[in-house]
Amino acid sequence: MNRKLFLPPFWALVAATVLASNLAQATEVPQETYQDMPVGFTDEGYAFVGNPDASVILEEWSDYLCPFCGRHFSQTLPGLLDQYVRGGKVKLVFRDFPLVSLHPTAPKGHVAALCVGEQSAARYWAMHDALFQRQQEWNRLPDPSDFLADVAKEVGADMAALEACIAKGDKQAFVDRSVQEGQALGYNGTPSFRFASIKHDETYNLVGAQPIARFARLADPLIAGEKPPEEPKPEPPELPQWAKPEGLVPDPTRPGYNQAGDAYKGDPKAKLVVVEFNDFQCPACRRHALEGQPRIDTELVDTGKVLWVTKHFPLRIHPYAALAAVTAECAGEQGKFWEMHHLLFDQTDQWATEDAENALVALAESVPLDHSRFVTCFNGRKGLERVLHDLYDAQGVVQSTPTFIIIAGGRGSVMKGARPADQFIALLSKRLEAIAAGEESPNKASAASPATAAPPGS
Repeated sequence: MNRKLFLPPFWALVAATVLASNLAQATEVPQETYQDMPVGFTDEGYAFVGNPDASVILEEWSDYLCPFCGRHFSQTLPGLLDQYVRGGKVKLVFRDFPLVSLHPTAPKGHVAALCVGEQSAARYWAMHDALFQRQQEWNRLPDPSDFLADVAKEVGADMAALEACIAKGDKQAFVDRSVQEGQALGYNGTPSFRFASIKHDETYNLVGAQPIARFARLADPLIAGEKPPEEPKPEPPELPQWAKPEGLVPDPTRPGYNQAGDAYKGDPKAKLVVVEFNDFQCPACRRHALEGQPRIDTELVDTGKVLWVTKHFPLRIHPYAALAAVTAECAGEQGKFWEMHHLLFDQTDQWATEDAENALVALAESVPLDHSRFVTCFNGRKGLERVLHDLYDAQGVVQSTPTFIIIAGGRGSVMKGARPADQFIALLSKRLEAIAAGEESPNKASAASPATAAPPGS
């Protein structure tokens, strides 16, 4: 006769618990780790490192070829990992935000990293680190595919699976969506950061490569379950470094450039200064450069009344403008900035094509320039760094091109958009008349002679 096994309620509960535990152990995927930290992907597919259940989340919107992102990676990220992530206080989420107008090959690195991540979260972070650590090895490669494959192989990726993933194309679409989401949040530079806490609805932004103290100001209160303190009210607007007297003074080591690193023309002792932000693919900038600027130069710049300074602001919608700006800076190394500046606007239709790099190098040969020296600059980082610095200088000041900052007496005013030459000259002449009448203080940016000029960055 069959007998049923009878267990008292308590032992039945124990048996059920043991059974459930055994089943869980049989089906649960172990948490991957990288450098002794948990790693994985969020439900949306974004790579993270740190405690998956941390109450504070830090999103980093970054570009593998951005030098400022590289600076954050090497100088600040190690401290953030040690102070906040490794101990489980903060979960760091990496968001893909390649700036194609500045780094056209960067998306390939983001796609490769994500495809490596399909195989292993730990390998993803190894790839992430290698791409930043070896930024100088692939930032100017016309096609970094072979380099990226070599790095993926070094971190242990299955190469057949990697190639299949890249060919599929969905990771490129994923990167594009991430960029669109970042733009929708108002980010236009890298690195950008966003803090969030499960205890608060608000999010808190940081922009640029910041010291760890700036992160701590937000992270520490959020970890404690509190809201970060309000940012102190800004002081009355102050001119940025590039518009201050010490920035506008000529650099004796670089004729034609000031201490802020910007090309200028006119008398450095002029009572009125105009700083122009332009884009070499911008039609309005071109119209101003070819039609308005020659008359302004003749009447106000060449006569010593106005100091004219130029800075770069290549827009996202113009994919070759950044390369053109690099071309101008590399020509400037050989004393030909303004000649190249004019050529770039005069021949936009010839170089603004898919073959822009070769077309710009050919344009440089017509100036003429020392070809070898130009190509070394063009393929290196120096010219691009100057363009990037201008982009960061423009933050909070410039949104479109052309934009003109008119400076007199330590105060600046912003004028957006091109104007007919007559209107522009009349506006500047009126300001000069006000200075002459004592109604407005003159610019004293050039009171110091080049011999006594403040050193760069002071």
